Amino acid sequence: MTLKTSMLRKTLLASAIAIAMAGANAYAQDVTIWTLNFTSEAANNAIQKVATDFEAANPGVNVEIVTRGVDDHKTALRVAAGSDKGPDIYFSWAGLGLGGEYINAGFSLPLDKYYAEYKWDDRLTASSLSFSKIYKGGRHGVPFTFKGEAVYYNKALFKQAGIEKLPESYAELVAAAEKLKAAGIPAITFGGMVNWHVMRLMDVILESKCGAKKHDALKNMQADWTAEPCATASFAELSTWSKNYILSPFMGIDQSQSFNLFVGGRAAMMLEGDWLVQQLSEAGNLDGYDIFPFPTGTGRLYGFAEYHYISSKSPNSNLAAKFLDYFNSTPVQQELLGKISTTSVNKNVTYSNLRPMDKKWLDIFNKYTDVYMNGDQAFPLDVTTEYFRVINEVASGNIAAADAAKQLQTFISNRK
Repeated sequence: MTLKTSMLRKTLLASAIAIAMAGANAYAQDVTIWTLNFTSEAANNAIQKVATDFEAANPGVNVEIVTRGVDDHKTALRVAAGSDKGPDIYFSWAGLGLGGEYINAGFSLPLDKYYAEYKWDDRLTASSLSFSKIYKGGRHGVPFTFKGEAVYYNKALFKQAGIEKLPESYAELVAAAEKLKAAGIPAITFGGMVNWHVMRLMDVILESKCGAKKHDALKNMQADWTAEPCATASFAELSTWSKNYILSPFMGIDQSQSFNLFVGGRAAMMLEGDWLVQQLSEAGNLDGYDIFPFPTGTGRLYGFAEYHYISSKSPNSNLAAKFLDYFNSTPVQQELLGKISTTSVNKNVTYSNLRPMDKKWLDIFNKYTDVYMNGDQAFPLDVTTEYFRVINEVASGNIAAADAAKQLQTFISNRK
């Protein structure tokens, strides 16, 4: 073989490899998912496994998962919503507030055709699906989880304070907090650095003081905050909790630090979601803790839904929908059970060998048929921001309860 012939063969081989690689790249498809860096490693690992398994079932597909903290994730989504690029799928919360922000910005793709194609209404629970129907111009997002929030408590600290009976009313809860205070035990812990953490306390106080109908009217901006005495009373209660019952100082710490203080036995209670069961399990022994719904007296459960949305900027919306269909399929949801949530949005999932606290959460979900949402999901974004500000000012002791109601209502009235 001459040198010239050898060089020609090498050139042809290189060209063939290049053509093959180009062909492979042409068929390769990428799906990018922006989601949270969840505090539970079990949840993060489980979601990554779903992506890996989907790739194996769909040769040539690459699923890239990008994780961020809560606030960084929100910032990234807002930047992407204002640009010409973004992920194929993104995690966000349901409701007019957080999820609605990106829908109003045109960042979410209506999914009506995919709901029809994959028959998600037949597979997923009605309560989790309800949030997909609240927007104008089509259905948006697919349920990821449906979360409940309740009071976790340290059994030993309750016993130390002489609390023998779990609170069944808001008055009994305050009485328990007083007993804890008398025993030198901070009643509850929050991270005030993240706006949404202390907001939870304000939300459940509003439900307790105003009742379901009036609370909904206030959050829907159909009632005047200054004309409803219960609104001012709720801000006053928040001030009382901040001064007397919340582990201090709390405004300079975040939610994860608050959790560490709770597992360290520095406070008796935490107002958290069902996801905390796995976090507590990873942090130590679950036997030292238990839960009870915040006793508002309305018969409603505090909770919210988390969704996956397909970006309107995605060039692979069909593949993105195929991934979401796979994610919500019964076998995958069965495997995810207990790792990202104590319950599944898939109605066909079966429950067995549950940990006692998981079983208690399932009992709670089966008991409560009505839900009231977190303020940052009930309000539009701009009102949520003002709600946060007012709550923080009250919790910090900078404004009085009556002024808080007035300032929030002034903002809402001016917005209208």
